[in-house]
Amino acid sequence: MPEMTQRIDPKRAALLVMDFQAGIIDMLEDADALVARAAFAIRSMRERGGHVGYVRVAFVEAEFAAIPDRNKGFWAAKNSGRAFQADAPTTAIDGRLAPQSGDIIVRKTRVGAFSTTDLAEQLDSRGIDTLFLAGISTSGVVLSTLRDAADRDYRLFVLADVCADPAPDVHAMLVEKVFPRQADVLSSTNLQALLS
Repeated sequence: MPEMTQRIDPKRAALLVMDFQAGIIDMLEDADALVARAAFAIRSMRERGGHVGYVRVAFVEAEFAAIPDRNKGFWAAKNSGRAFQADAPTTAIDGRLAPQSGDIIVRKTRVGAFSTTDLAEQLDSRGIDTLFLAGISTSGVVLSTLRDAADRDYRLFVLADVCADPAPDVHAMLVEKVFPRQADVLSSTNLQALLS
């Protein structure tokens, strides 16, 4: 955990709220508590003048058609009865965490938040060099985004209590053993103290 004497300029920071959509939230036990912690983190970021970004996974028909059968994870999504169709209720951002005007919003077609979106351009245009990551699942979007963001030289923080995974032991291993190599891991309750 970073020392709380460290201060982050909120104008140069963004909280990325990733894959908080009905079809994914429904996979978790105690999802309401997770969403409440995400809402708290969003409020904290907004109150300090920071940016909030939303990432969701969803496909239009042409994108489904372009998924090759060798892509194990997305081939399953392609054949799941279109639960990840871009206009399906299952891909909408949870209403309790609704974006506001001026927020960053991207729709992705792969696991990480960067590779199939203009997220990097949106962050760069706002001068953002620090990211706070929150998402479902820890072993999916959070891990992929953290690795990519580290390679792009962002300062990284993972809000461990605003991340979840269908496999709690995998979540614990990632936040305790893997993520600290590239990010500071903290709780949402520490967010306000870090933002000057």
